[in-house]
Order: sequence, then structure tokens, then C-alpha cells
Amino acid sequence: MDRATSERAALVALLRQADLSWSDAAHAVQEDGSALRVLGRTVGLADTLFPDTRSVDELVDAAAADLAAWQAEGITVRAFFDDDYPAQLRDVREMPPLLFARGDLRPDFRAIAVVGSRDASDRGLEIAGSVATSLALRGVTVVSGLAKGIDTAAHEAALAAGGRTVAVIGTGIRRHYPAANRALQEHIAGVGLVISQFWPDAAPTKQSFPMRNAVMSGYAAATVVVEAGERSGARIQARLALQHGRPVVLTGQVMQHDWARAFAGRPGVHVARGTLELVEAVETILDQMPVTAELEGFPELASR
Repeated sequence: MDRATSERAALVALLRQADLSWSDAAHAVQEDGSALRVLGRTVGLADTLFPDTRSVDELVDAAAADLAAWQAEGITVRAFFDDDYPAQLRDVREMPPLLFARGDLRPDFRAIAVVGSRDASDRGLEIAGSVATSLALRGVTVVSGLAKGIDTAAHEAALAAGGRTVAVIGTGIRRHYPAANRALQEHIAGVGLVISQFWPDAAPTKQSFPMRNAVMSGYAAATVVVEAGERSGARIQARLALQHGRPVVLTGQVMQHDWARAFAGRPGVHVARGTLELVEAVETILDQMPVTAELEGFPELASR
């Protein structure tokens, strides 16, 4: 087992420790620089009521076997310290220590999230499709959450335009939710990318979807909110995007809501009163990326 695989397996084993949160585990590994060393300090502690008697080697070997099995299924697993882990996610507080992926995991510096209500109006679906089509035709990756409604319309329009789309899902990567989007999820895995921060068989929960929104916000350079009510996950994502320093574009469809009107005056928020204005706002954001997100967020590229 090479060093990279050992470290990745050690992180998997560490995240399986019931008394350690994923965020604490990631922080400990960041501080130490080695998941193997952190795991060695964590397991087998004698001051617990039921000490773990398994050795670090046993835990790492078991995790490595799981990694190999996932890879054999076509599931890529990347730890936050791997070179090909999405660099933009390292900038956000909610950075997933592990990412499970199916498809083409590659740098996506020009990626825009298009999100909105599951119970979308016909006009909302039309806007989502138009925006996603325009982005895809400009070579921009369309990111969404594979939910019904706006998300589905955005993914399908990007695919129909021959563009790249990334689905950030709120379940394990072996799951299909909603069930009606099973074929769409498989299609995206074949020609784009599906990513999950949860164990492969994890079922959907009330907490998993806001967590998914945080990762979607971090992955994308900006978020377009097509439709979103007061309790919508898209509203959560708009708030998270601003916390992450990512621009937010709001359509006229959402300006009927108090939350959207309150957001409209904040720095980094653009209000677009039509599809043309919306695409222009996104173009402005993308034009600024070479001197902001791409170089400041990815200093290794600036030296090339």
C-alpha cells in the first residue's frame, strides 16, 4: 500500500470513530499533517469505558479494502489532502473530509450553481432551462442538486446543450433520490460528475440536504437562485454562498419573498429581472474570476 492510499485509508478509519466528529477529524489531520498519526493517537485509548482494542494496522487495512471495493464499483474516493480533491472546497468551513464521486472528477474553475424550488412553476422551469443552456453553451459547468423541479431542469438543459453538469447529492452515492431521477443521475455520472460527502449507502435525512447545499455553494464560483420560498434549501444556499464569499444572482421570481428582498442590498448579490440580465450578471462574475477566484483561491495556478 503506497503512502497516499495509507493516508486516505487512515482518514476513512478515523471518520468511522463514533466519538469524533468529521469536522474535528479533518481539523486534527490538518494540524498534524498525517491521518495515520492522528488515528494512532485516537484508537486504543485506555481512558474510555470500552477501549478500542483493534490496532491501527487492522483499521487501516479494513478501510483500504473498502476503498478498493468502492473503486471497483466505479466510485472515486478523495480525501481533502489529495491533489485532485476540488481545491475550491478547501476554502469553506463545511469542507467535506471525504468526497465520493462517480464520473469525471476534474478542476471546475468555471462552475455556476443553478438552484431553486422542488415545486417549481412553469416559468421557473423555463428560466432554469434557459440559464443552464446559456451557461453550457459558454463552456460553463452547471452545478445543481439533482432534486426535482429547478435542479432537474438545470441538469437536463445543460446536458441537452452538450455541456458539463455536476450533481451534488444529499445521499450516499449508491442511492438515487428522488427515485424518479435515477436515470438522470446515471447519465450525469456517465458524462459529467456526481459527488457526495456521505458514506455510499447513506439514506437522505433532514440534515443532509443543507449540508449538500453548503458543498454545492463551495464547489461553485457563484449561485443562481431561480425560485425559492422562505424555507427552501436554495435560500439556505444563497446565505451560505455569501458566507463563502461567492456571488449570488437572484431572479425576479424570488424577489416576491422577504428573504430575497433583504438579500438584494448585500454586497455580492445581483438581481436580474430577466434571463438576459441573469446571463449578463453571470458573465460579469466569470470575467472577474481570473484575478479573484482562480488565482487567489488557487495560488498554485498563479505561478504557472
